[in-house]
Amino acid sequence: MYVRRILDALGKDPGRVVIDHADEAVTAGRLAGSVRAATALLHSRGVRPGTTVAVLTGPNRPSMLAARYAVHLLGATSVYVRSMNPRTDTETFSVATQARLLEDLRVSVLLVDDESAERGEWLTRRVPEVTPLTIPWGAAAEPPGPLPARLPEPRPEDLATVEFTSGSTGRPKMVAQRNDTREELVRRLAHGLDPRGPATLLSVTPISHTTAPMADAVLASGGRVVLHDEFDAGDVLDAFERHGVTDVYLAVPHLYRLLDHPAAPLTDLSSLRRITYSGTPAAPARVARAVELFGDVLIQVYGTTEAGGISSLNPLDHREPELLGSAGRPFPWVRVEIRGPGGGPQVERGVTGEIWISSPTVTAGYIGDEERTGTVFRDGWLCTGDLGHRDRYGYLRLDGRIGDVIKHGGLKLDPAAIEEALMRHPQVRQATVFGVRDRDWVEQVHAAVELYSGAGHTSCDLRGYVAAALTPEHTPVRVSVWPRLPLTPSGKPDRAYLRSVSPPDPTADPAGVGAGGPAPSSPRGATARADPVRARGPGHQPDHASSRTRKGVP
Repeated sequence: MYVRRILDALGKDPGRVVIDHADEAVTAGRLAGSVRAATALLHSRGVRPGTTVAVLTGPNRPSMLAARYAVHLLGATSVYVRSMNPRTDTETFSVATQARLLEDLRVSVLLVDDESAERGEWLTRRVPEVTPLTIPWGAAAEPPGPLPARLPEPRPEDLATVEFTSGSTGRPKMVAQRNDTREELVRRLAHGLDPRGPATLLSVTPISHTTAPMADAVLASGGRVVLHDEFDAGDVLDAFERHGVTDVYLAVPHLYRLLDHPAAPLTDLSSLRRITYSGTPAAPARVARAVELFGDVLIQVYGTTEAGGISSLNPLDHREPELLGSAGRPFPWVRVEIRGPGGGPQVERGVTGEIWISSPTVTAGYIGDEERTGTVFRDGWLCTGDLGHRDRYGYLRLDGRIGDVIKHGGLKLDPAAIEEALMRHPQVRQATVFGVRDRDWVEQVHAAVELYSGAGHTSCDLRGYVAAALTPEHTPVRVSVWPRLPLTPSGKPDRAYLRSVSPPDPTADPAGVGAGGPAPSSPRGATARADPVRARGPGHQPDHASSRTRKGVP
């Protein structure tokens, strides 16, 4: 079991620093003591295999790792209920959403740190069946309580974790990950570590999500983890030098911000062995610039919450300009098929189809949603929801999403949900929503609307309206107002045409479509004048919306 391997590694040198967070240096002995103390506490409260324990801490706190390890030592299921976004931990679930998750997952115990104690009290008032406990940490973990004489061996088919991915309306989908899948992820990542010596992993994204098994693999292999609460380019560059970082995981926008930082060319990058980046397609020109700056350490990974890693572009691939922009080749343990619509027969090379995969890292389905599970998981295969094709070199190319889903900031956003929110505005007659890649290939949410006759669009804070109705992440970066939306021959809004006339820069107007400019002619015969609706900001967020604790989060 991976936790036992971590404890074995920690026991070899209790005085070694294994986690750095802010001004806190956590030794191996301290981390191991906290794990043992948390295990004893949970066992005394009846936590056993089949129990679900929720964890709520501040962003990227070392105590979160201790809590999860203790839960897994007892063969129970852990679920981190702070946030959903795998790219940032500063966007939190509301109290209402967290309470609903506790109820849906039948959580019996909620582990909190000092920072989250007040939120924990609110939640347990709403869900009185849940017992709040403080994670033993620091002095509270010394000496640890007695461990049970014999710890249970986790059953492969039991759930290790419940993770979240974005649903079509902002409500998270609950992804079930079994013990055997978790073990496989950690084992694969540990096997792939550089053999030159223990790794130092920098995590600037939540260790509850993508980097969780990465941190587990590094600690089990005798390495060290550096935790940042969020991404700051200057702090990351400083950490490269100060901590001798060997490995880091970045979302694509993070990589861009490092490239643009004036200190990047002056930073000592010699310790770096691997920069793994993923989340959204990356602009080839920007990737080429990253190769120039960082050298042969870049690894692009294409994957999903449900599948884990699917394919990668290795450092040598990054030296081939024709391959930049591809998603690389599948990992050796992953089978990929490009199928026709609805999971039909495989299509020929070069033809776009649905991407299906089979892998030992695929999760067990969605909790509480048998219909979706039956649609997405079939006969040992997973439909990723992505469209793609194989190029002439056999590399995987991504061509979009099934159903026009927009992938932005680590979340999958359903245009229909945003359209429905816009249509509830009293001045909006018709609305359509679509994704537009900006100059860095980051997909942004755009909207086009028709207003009722006499409506004054300058007073319509439509962006703020969407933020209040759904979440800030659903907010279009640009809303254009048309006298009449262009339609396809079948009478549906022509997203392809709207996308073609929408500028990559949302603050600019396309030629001839700006306020006061001439009205362009649609190929469908509809004329339109698109004016950006000026918004005052995200506005008030309702109880079910996400919240930001800081500005400037990607």
